[in-house]
Amino acid sequence: MIPLHTHPSFTRRELLTRAANGFGATALAGLVHDPTYGFSGAGEPRTHHPPRAKNVIFLYMDGGPSQVDTFDPKPRLTAENGEPFKMAIQPTQFDNNGATLGSPWKFRHYGESGLPVSDLFPHVGECADDLCVIRSMTSSFPEHTGANYFLHTGHGLQGRPSMGAWATYGLGSESRDLPGFVVLNGGLIPPGGLECFGSGFLPAAYQGSVFKSGIMPVANVSPSEPTSAAQRRKLDLMRQLDGALLDRIGPQDAVESAIANYELAFRMQTAVPELMDISQESKATHDAYGLSHDWAGTRTFGNLCLVARRLVERGVRFVQLTCPGGNGDRWDQHSNLVDGHTKNAVSVDQPIAALLKDLKSRGLLSETLVVWMGEFGRTPFAQGSDGRDHNPFGFSLWMAGGGVKGGITFGATDEYGYYAIENRLEIHDLHATMLHLLGIDHTRLTVRHSARDMRLTDVHGHVVHDILA
Repeated sequence: MIPLHTHPSFTRRELLTRAANGFGATALAGLVHDPTYGFSGAGEPRTHHPPRAKNVIFLYMDGGPSQVDTFDPKPRLTAENGEPFKMAIQPTQFDNNGATLGSPWKFRHYGESGLPVSDLFPHVGECADDLCVIRSMTSSFPEHTGANYFLHTGHGLQGRPSMGAWATYGLGSESRDLPGFVVLNGGLIPPGGLECFGSGFLPAAYQGSVFKSGIMPVANVSPSEPTSAAQRRKLDLMRQLDGALLDRIGPQDAVESAIANYELAFRMQTAVPELMDISQESKATHDAYGLSHDWAGTRTFGNLCLVARRLVERGVRFVQLTCPGGNGDRWDQHSNLVDGHTKNAVSVDQPIAALLKDLKSRGLLSETLVVWMGEFGRTPFAQGSDGRDHNPFGFSLWMAGGGVKGGITFGATDEYGYYAIENRLEIHDLHATMLHLLGIDHTRLTVRHSARDMRLTDVHGHVVHDILA
């Protein structure tokens, strides 16, 4: 045998390079069979403490619903409707501020808890005893794009991993045949675009997979070969070629993620059509979700909510729903508040109530955390005469199931619903609490990037123990 140091074409540099690439290939072989990588199958969640929730359904109300017109009644607004606003006004997005604007909707008390809910949400009101309404959320950003990045990723600029990516990175997936993080697109991708669902500096396999409506909602998943066996041979060849590339160049996230995604896409060719085929659901279920409703937005969002239930039944870790398009606007009524908020509420009210009741009847609500919110709230004074501008200083959201108390409110805004004044929370606190319910200590879910440990909550965030059951 020729000693290595005398071999004419095998220098020490080449030795180190080839050895490193070999280690990378070995790591890839492990990743390909790791059930928590690339959502390739079921595995035991890597939790820090016993979880209360296994899955999350995030109902994203794009544009910013008005807290004082939904879940935070303010009698003083009604009493002073049309009068000059009696508090100092912060700079607003469009600087067209009018008089105090009382809510056009009445609030009614629902359930044994007597939780007040606006007439915008009569169906959701029926689920009041399952709702934990938080009235003291705040945001650091008053415009849509920055606020969307902040809500979804804990950072006001693009490029960070989304909360869905963090959750699946930390816990893996319980579904072998579907992505661990699915975004059901009703027609409105929020300002900020797909970066709101991205994986940032986490492996690319953890980004959200966007599903549209229809029997084949995912692009490039349909079989490209006439038989499953032919498709399998094609996939094996692609894996072999990509593996050879990794042997030469060393570990590459894009290539490793592509291999994992090829495998997942192959399994999705069977799983996705079955998932989206809701014809097997009963007529009563269709009617409950509003799939025969006169309003197209209700039919669209009802379909998303039903598919969301089917996704969590199949072990998908994090499901996010976007608002239905075709309603004229998001929850972003700078004018025509009554018309816009009414249309948006009609689209989502019945489907959301059906989702909560359906999850509960199947024993899934206790292990599924449902979150309803927008990126900020709206001003208690008018923009112009009949709209509301953006308000990040105090707004409402609600959570249900997954280990939170039902039939309660937490936190408070002032008499006008302008500022959070009691138990003020930040988006980082929301993220910390969501991860806690999933069994994750938010301070320990970190990734080394740019020479420091990164996490969803950055250096902030506290678990809101008062709302936990």
